[in-house]
Amino acid sequence: MALLEQWRKIAYNEQANPNELKQFWQRYFDKETMIYEQLLADPDTEVKGTVKELADKYEIEVMAMVGFLDGIDESLVEPNPIETMEEDTVVSLKFDKAKLYKNMVKAKADWLYNLPQWKDIYSEEELKALYREQKNSTTIHVGKKIGRNDPCPCGSGKKYKKCCGKNA
Repeated sequence: MALLEQWRKIAYNEQANPNELKQFWQRYFDKETMIYEQLLADPDTEVKGTVKELADKYEIEVMAMVGFLDGIDESLVEPNPIETMEEDTVVSLKFDKAKLYKNMVKAKADWLYNLPQWKDIYSEEELKALYREQKNSTTIHVGKKIGRNDPCPCGSGKKYKKCCGKNA
């Protein structure tokens, strides 16, 4: 069984005790935060190695590293083979800074997108702009509804109900 499949069975186990699952995720988020603090301290250096080597480097279990790789994958310059990776699979943590920040905002991971290391990478204005850009990308804008007695938007000069709205 591939490592990612094992991680997902543990992390998303619906039969698990809710308190134990909550504690599991809290421990994971603490480890995840520690890794991001280190990565963001030197964001232009590519960190590369096997899954096992990276787990050892960051002093976490292999399964936690698999969860981290699953979480960061959408923000990487080149995705890793996370579906098929094993302990000896070489992976890269080279990430796109803007994409990573926006994905953290999208995931509502305020403990990550508020890390102080971001202020060494982007100015306060740039962070606000990235935040707004991400939030606006998920906002649905609904246009003004056409009333039956409004002029038809096709420009015929007729009321909507007598023109394009006749068959609606």
